Amino acid sequence: MNNKNRCAYIGEMKRRSWLKSLTWRIIGIAILGAISWVITRDWEQTSIITVSFHAIRLVLYYYHERWWDKCEWGRIKASVQLEKGEGI
Repeated sequence: MNNKNRCAYIGEMKRRSWLKSLTWRIIGIAILGAISWVITRDWEQTSIITVSFHAIRLVLYYYHERWWDKCEWGRIKASVQLEKGEGI
C-alpha cells in the first residue's frame, strides 16, 4: 500500500479557530437577540445584552478551541494508523 499520498491534518491555524468562533457567535447573536427583544421590546437593551454576552463568549470560545487543539486526549495519531496500514 502506498501511503505517500495520504494526508493527516495536525491541529489547525489560529485564523481557522477565530473564523469558527465568529461564525458560531453570529448564530448565537441572532438567537439571543430575538429572545432578548421578545422579552424587553427595547432595541437598546437588546443590543447591550446581546453584544456584551457574545463578545465575551467569542473570546472564551477561541481559547477553549486552542486548549483542545493542544490536548492529545482522544486523538488517534496519524503515524500509528499509517503503520498499521489503515486509512486516516
